[in-house]
This record gives sequence, structure tokens and C-alpha cells, in this order.
Amino acid sequence: MTTTPIANHPNIFTHQSSSSPLAFLNRTSFIPFSSISKRNSVNCNGWRTRCSVAKDYTVPSSAVDGGPAAELDCVIVGAGISGLCIAQVMSANYPNLMVTEARDRAGGNITTVERDGYLWEEGPNSFQPSDPMLTMAVDCGLKDDLVLGDPNAPRFVLWKGKLRPVPSKLTDLPFFDLMSIPGKLRAGFGAIGLRPSPPGHEESVEQFVRRNLGGEVFERLIEPFCSGVYAGDPSKLSMKAAFGKVWKLEETGGSIIGGTFKAIKERSSTPKAPRDPRLPKPKGQTVGSFRKGLRMLPDAISARLGSKLKLSWKLSSITKSEKGGYHLTYETPEGVVSLQSRSIVMTVPSYVASNILRPLSVAAADALSNFYYPPVGAVTISYPQEAIRDERLVDGELKGFGQLHPRTQGVETLGTIYSSSLFPNRAPKGRVLLLNYIGGAKNPEILSKTESQLVEVVDRDLRKMLIKPKAQDPLVVGVRVWPQAIPQFLVGHLDTLSTAKAAMNDNGLEGLFLGGNYVSGVALGRCVEGAYEVASEVTGFLSRYAYK
Repeated sequence: MTTTPIANHPNIFTHQSSSSPLAFLNRTSFIPFSSISKRNSVNCNGWRTRCSVAKDYTVPSSAVDGGPAAELDCVIVGAGISGLCIAQVMSANYPNLMVTEARDRAGGNITTVERDGYLWEEGPNSFQPSDPMLTMAVDCGLKDDLVLGDPNAPRFVLWKGKLRPVPSKLTDLPFFDLMSIPGKLRAGFGAIGLRPSPPGHEESVEQFVRRNLGGEVFERLIEPFCSGVYAGDPSKLSMKAAFGKVWKLEETGGSIIGGTFKAIKERSSTPKAPRDPRLPKPKGQTVGSFRKGLRMLPDAISARLGSKLKLSWKLSSITKSEKGGYHLTYETPEGVVSLQSRSIVMTVPSYVASNILRPLSVAAADALSNFYYPPVGAVTISYPQEAIRDERLVDGELKGFGQLHPRTQGVETLGTIYSSSLFPNRAPKGRVLLLNYIGGAKNPEILSKTESQLVEVVDRDLRKMLIKPKAQDPLVVGVRVWPQAIPQFLVGHLDTLSTAKAAMNDNGLEGLFLGGNYVSGVALGRCVEGAYEVASEVTGFLSRYAYK
């Protein structure tokens, strides 16, 4: 297949939804722009176990077509990155487990595509190389496949028609032009505690940032950051739920700076556990991926799970067993399959979990149905190197992580990742590959746009600040829209989640656990860290109760 240029025809940053439904738009072939279809469209909690291949577990034939149920230690429902990583952590000590997935592939929203010299992501784009994330990669045999971005590569925010660098270190603060001197002073005084006191109720991200750091920090840094990470509305996102580490600084230290110093003091007075010597040491603040894209991680875990991973298995019901544990019934390509398990982890999206759990707990189901997942589109396009504006080039190349766009700046695209600059071998020589995110909580109307309309919007936006206005049309590499993409951690999110868990407990659903990105956090790294946390909970339950 050949790529077709279109010259002759008249987003940043990571979002991580680990188990969203299949996209209703998927264009993975290279097509002329004007001919696109017009249809609408850790700490690892003590877990330092190496990944080992346990003996394969196959459902006995007697369990098919309504026969006797097979007994398992744990069934993990959903083979997104959360479910796979939970199984990866648990399998060394509890090999008698199973992961089931209704779709015909594992990996959730992780969608890496490679074709004609291009390698691109249509879901999450990268991860923060935290120790838990690196541990997972190393345990899965991917250490040599890790790729890390240049920590010195700049990030940009669009403001008043110009892409302005974001400060990457303290020494940048006096000189960057994204904020005015009064705005910087307001932020500095607020950070040390010269600002209004907390209001005594849960604040939105906007309320917290405006109160602590001022309007400029919110409008020029935090608002576009919220769009890039959550595709969310910061006037509705909960500071405590969405950015808990920063919220906690003020809570524990009386101010952001006070909390920072207190945290540093506590860390220095607490003996550090020795770091796993197998882990690489990233330099500076950067992001990571793998040589052949993020898809390598779920593929590696899937290979290790072997027949413990069941695809195209649709869970139709869960009931409590008279013997203890749970009875699960699946519709599979081989017929109806029944399983008996001591524990269950639900890592599917909250709205899917709500439907499945309703017969067991109406209150839990009602709580889980309250979480909102707005649509997000990933539009991947390519331009020749000479299409980039001269002022955006360094030594003749586009360099940097990417750019974010505040919604006040007259563009619809949330942000753009410089994919071919961020990681090696993502585009043919002489081409620039750009991943653009569009949609989110403030723009659900993307669901009514065609693929060509989405590309037109992105191309129009880029020509305002990155691409030369008269450059040739882009090559369309991929267009994918996730109708329910990223769970929004709105004000009240943690209370709603607690309500769901309390209702499950009240209904005697011990051994049934909730996991996934609406529990742990939306970033890919947080999903992996959350997997260690859930695995610890489940193994604790099994050791305390199931084997007494």
C-alpha cells in the first residue's frame, strides 16, 4: 500500500482510559484528505515480584454449556492495561486466575498502529517513567525496548497567537514570557500562603488554582493542562480527586510551598527502601514508550498469561455462590461458560460495571452510573518537514514534546504531540508526524462531525501557529474517535466512589473489587500503579479469608 499525498486536492499529552469501548471511527489506512468518508460518525506496595510464566489454566470442558463451574482464585473482568497488570502482579503467587475480555483483543484503549514507515498511537501516547511503571516494563521483559523522550525538549502553550515555552525548571521562572510579572508575583505569594484561606468545602481545579496561584496560572497553564490530561472542564473537575498530590500539599502544610517543604522533610527522615537495581534511571522530567509503541506492554503481558487470558468472552451475570465466592456466566465463541471464583476484580468502565453489578447492589450500580466519560478524537496527520514554520525549527528540525491550547485562544484542538520528535522511528525521513486531540467535556459535538471535518479543524488550527499557512495539505494517517474516552474526576468523585464501595460492602460482596482508571487515575502510569494497589488488596483478601 502506498501513501497518497493530497497536495493536488482543491493532542498532550497523555490520556489514559484503560478500558473504553471500541471507537466508532477508525481510519488506519493512509487516505487523501479530501476523499475521507463523509459518514457521521509506587511504590509497588511491596510488590517487587518478577514476572514469571505460571502453568496455563484452561477451563475444563465440563464448564462449557452450563456444566460444573471451574474454581479459580480470581477472575479479572476486563483486559485493559489495569486488568492485565493486576493479573501480571498476582500470577506469580496466585497462578489459578483468569482475565476475561468482551472484545477480541486485549489492551483497552492502547492502540498502536504501524504502516508504511509510520508508527502512531490512537489512544494513550506515552507514560511517566515512575518506578512502578518501569518495574512492570522490566518484569515483562521490555527493558531493552524502553524509549524515553529528551528531558530537555520544550513544551509549549498557545497564548495570543504565539507558542510560548513552559518553564521546565526553577531558573526558567523569571524569564518565560507565558505570564506577566504581576502574574508571576501573584503566583509566588500565593504559593507561600499569602492568599485566601481554603473555603471548607471541596473545590474545583479552577477554584483551587485561582485562589492559590491566581488567574494567570489557571488560564495559561492549568486550564490547557486539564484539557490535555482529562479533556475536562476545570470548573467541574475536583482538585482533590484529579490532582490529589498538589491538593494535599496545602492540606498538610498550610500552603503549597509549606506542604512541599514538609514532604521533603518527611522523605529525608524516612529510610528509603533500596531501589530495584534492574530499573533504568531516567534523566530529568520526561515521558516514555516502547520501541514499537505502547502496544508492546499489553502484548507482552498477554503472551505471559497464555490461556489465562480469554478474549471475546462477554460476562452476562455474576451471582453469589452458596459455597462462598462468586459464580460468573459468560457468552463465549464456544458457548456458555460458567466459572466459580473466590474473588473478582472489575476493571471495565464504570458504566459497564454498573450494569453487571445491578442485580447484586442497586446502590452500588447507581453510584457507578454517575461517572461521565466525554468523547475524544485522536487525529494523526503528517506534513513534510518544510511545512513547519521557520520560527518553530531548531537546527532545521521540529523539536519538543508538543503544545497545549487554552480554549480561550480561538482554536478547537486541545493539544498536539510532536510524535516524530518525541520518540525515534515514528515517521519516514523528511516527514513530521503530529498527534492531535480534539473533543472532551467542553466539546462533545465532535461526535456529529465526519472524519474529514475533524481533519479540517485540526489542519486549520495548526496553520495558525505551527504550520505555514500555504503549506500543502496534510497526509491523513489515522482518525479515531472514542465516544466514551476519559472518566471525569468531577467534584464529588471520591465520595461517589466511596458510596459504591460501601454499598458493595453493605450487600456482603466481600472479595469483589473495583479497579481501572476511574479508580486509580487516568494516566497510563497511574493505571499501572493502581494495579499494584488492587493486586495487594486482592491477595490480602485471599490470604485472610479464602484460605483460612
